[in-house]
Amino acid sequence: MQAWLHDLQQLLAHGDALVLVTVARVEGSAPREPGTKMIVTREDARYTIGGGHLEWKAIETARQVLKDGMRSPRMRRLERFALGPSLGQCCGGAVVLAFERLDVSDLGWVTSLAKRTARGLSTVRSVSFSAAPDAVMISDPEPGVAGSDCLLWDGAGFDDSGALLTETIAPREFEVVLFGAGHVGVALTRVLATLPCHVTWVDERDAAFPAPQFVPDNVTIEPNDAPDSAVDAASPNTYFIVMTHNHPLDLLLAERILQRGDFAFFGMIGSHTKRKQFEHRLASRGIDPARIARMVCPIGVSGIVDKAPEVIAVAAAAQLLQAVEAHAHASSQQMA
Repeated sequence: MQAWLHDLQQLLAHGDALVLVTVARVEGSAPREPGTKMIVTREDARYTIGGGHLEWKAIETARQVLKDGMRSPRMRRLERFALGPSLGQCCGGAVVLAFERLDVSDLGWVTSLAKRTARGLSTVRSVSFSAAPDAVMISDPEPGVAGSDCLLWDGAGFDDSGALLTETIAPREFEVVLFGAGHVGVALTRVLATLPCHVTWVDERDAAFPAPQFVPDNVTIEPNDAPDSAVDAASPNTYFIVMTHNHPLDLLLAERILQRGDFAFFGMIGSHTKRKQFEHRLASRGIDPARIARMVCPIGVSGIVDKAPEVIAVAAAAQLLQAVEAHAHASSQQMA
């Protein structure tokens, strides 16, 4: 589930009123893309629409909406901000922000959206900004539409109070299977804990894993005497990362991953010498050279030579995000 949606559900279930801020439209250069969310309560603000003076003004506006909404249910507002000298920002573009006051009466659609997202389903959320706004509506997207989208339909201009915000909210989590609970594996899980992914963490050594209270919420530990079976159990388009303590096991995992071929990414810790050895051995086992070429080893963005576990983890996570972006772009091109 997307983090902002989880927080939204928890706050509303607790009985708190809040304002959901959405970047509804971007004109020119802006710090965040359409669909970006921020949650504002009386006490704090969670997530970011870009920081700086824009965010300060957005929080100020949201708190006014929160106050005005005490007398008017479904208080909603659209406001345009030019990202120039008046806001102390140099992006040069403009954003339209949507402000929606939510309370416990909105828990129904929020819970439904959360359940759909948890099941991996894309959902269209429609929000009216008319003088007498309807309740938020959620529905299935058009066939073939799976990616996120956000559009503000404003007719003659949103100041005429006839605007409609429609956004497709798609599950953002990507699946990672990480082999190896050594120092680098531990460091990498800490980085992945901050990203929209679910990690299955596999190692033969049960004692190698941290205590449960130190395992991030988005990580599932899998002690496994036959770790290669986790390759077969993974979903298509999984991101595989291999960094075990055992070269023969690395080779077995590489062979198993390359045999299935439907992975989104396969990276392995090691050296250029290790890659050459594995290329020769994998080819001798009948693996297609085109598939072997998809194996990323050494893992990590180029130009970083420090071998500290934390540094390797950051470099590997950066390369993983590059692969996620490339995979998403390729998928959108295929659907176009």
